[in-house]
Amino acid sequence: MSVRHSCLFLLLAALGAAPGCLFAPRSQLTAVEAHNRVLTEKCRAQEAELSTLMAQQEQLVRAKEELVLLEEQMGMDHRQLADHQRQRAALHEQLQGMAAGNGRLPESVSRQLAALSQRYPSLHFDPVTGAGKLDTDVIFASGETQIKPDADAILRELVGVLNSPDAAALKVMVVGHTDDQRIAGKPTRQRYPNNFHLSTSRALAVVDQLRSHGLEDARIGVGGFGAHEPVAPNLSPRDRQKNRRVEIFVLNRDVPVVGWTESTTTLYR
Repeated sequence: MSVRHSCLFLLLAALGAAPGCLFAPRSQLTAVEAHNRVLTEKCRAQEAELSTLMAQQEQLVRAKEELVLLEEQMGMDHRQLADHQRQRAALHEQLQGMAAGNGRLPESVSRQLAALSQRYPSLHFDPVTGAGKLDTDVIFASGETQIKPDADAILRELVGVLNSPDAAALKVMVVGHTDDQRIAGKPTRQRYPNNFHLSTSRALAVVDQLRSHGLEDARIGVGGFGAHEPVAPNLSPRDRQKNRRVEIFVLNRDVPVVGWTESTTTLYR
């Protein structure tokens, strides 16, 4: 029975309980009317309370649905994170395998490059992959491709290591990178219309400097990725500085590199 029906029933019962209702004294009629008002107010209060409970129940149902969706999303995020971690571990294992096999640099060369990076903090060397990274802010002025005098000393010593007998069979890939900022200044943009031009021109400037110090042309490759291989999110000056870099990869001849025919012989069969 609904609240409204219950209230009507109580009202009728109250009227029926009054004997001689049609001829009752006014005092009794007033008492019945007062009682009726009390019952009416109670019914309204119960209806309001029922409405509040129903609204709260709807909110609870929605909250449960949102919780289920959130748990599903969290589960998806955890799975994506686990996949990323597995991929990273597989890549790390692959790099270690390359270092342990034919792709590994000679121990003496690795030691010399590591010592060189300790003397020059702007040069970072990874003994696992044989990759070196130079911060371009140390090598170049903003928007320029002319190498600073201080950076020339690093490149001269690097060529000394690469021309040592143990490194004579190694090849060198020089790759330029930029941040995602538009090239400032019209004169600079006329020379370098976009970051691809700037990154490649900087890599070429490093190559020319390596050649000037005696590194053989046939051992060198060059590339430019513009802003499309960032190592930081480009959200702050510090992060953008990390992305402005020139990478120098020291590689054995049998490490597959696109464009070097001797390392991708199966492509030309």
